[in-house]
Amino acid sequence: GPGGGGGAMTVERVAVNLDVARIPDNKGVQPVDEPVVAGGPAAYFSTLPVKACVAAVRDAGLPASVSHTAGTYLCNHVFYGLMHHLESGRPGRRGGFVHVPYLPEQVPDGDKPSMPAGSIAEALTAIVSAAVTTTEDLKETGGALH
Repeated sequence: GPGGGGGAMTVERVAVNLDVARIPDNKGVQPVDEPVVAGGPAAYFSTLPVKACVAAVRDAGLPASVSHTAGTYLCNHVFYGLMHHLESGRPGRRGGFVHVPYLPEQVPDGDKPSMPAGSIAEALTAIVSAAVTTTEDLKETGGALH
């Protein structure tokens, strides 16, 4: 998902069962304090090795960080919906969510951080590779609120 404002790949750790939209979506819907899934659990953790994914991106020479929340808008909604779907109907499958920086052409005045598409693709490749090959996440500190 687009993580405008940051210049690093951010691998999300937690999806919460809460929609709070500061602006309406494309259909004009603006939920406030509504559950993503009525009766669903309060939150889901990513089932990806989040810290190992971040380390893989950094090993590729690109900026990345762990984020402990995907917010409460569309990205969190998608992340929670994915994790609920996996938990409800596809146990054992892994899932997660990554915020990507703006492309340089999305910030023509250069007032916000950005990353070229090729670098984003390289970072996503590193994340997928780490997710596929790593069964247990790294035990280290790190992360910030997104």
